[in-house]
Amino acid sequence: MAEVTDADFAAEVMGAELPVLVEFTADWCPPCRQMAPVLSALAAEEAGRLKVVQLNVDANPDTTHAYKVLSMPTFMVFRDGEPLRSMVGARPKRRLLEELADVL
Repeated sequence: MAEVTDADFAAEVMGAELPVLVEFTADWCPPCRQMAPVLSALAAEEAGRLKVVQLNVDANPDTTHAYKVLSMPTFMVFRDGEPLRSMVGARPKRRLLEELADVL
């Protein structure tokens, strides 16, 4: 799964042609580690319809603060450079897909 940073967030997320699911994550966050295989599977299954990326909140404070992310993991969906939805907390893949259905 691709990682984005403060430096390339605008190009990779805001400028993306596909909808983008961004996971705001941290190395010290157990639920974030729990979500890694779910997000990898989602990225593979929805390739061509959805871009899935991670942003490490500790290494990228500017983007984290810009979107007022306080809890990990936080998932934000962007389309055409606009944040459409924010979801906080780990969840099963099935539920994540349900929450993304109107974006895909």
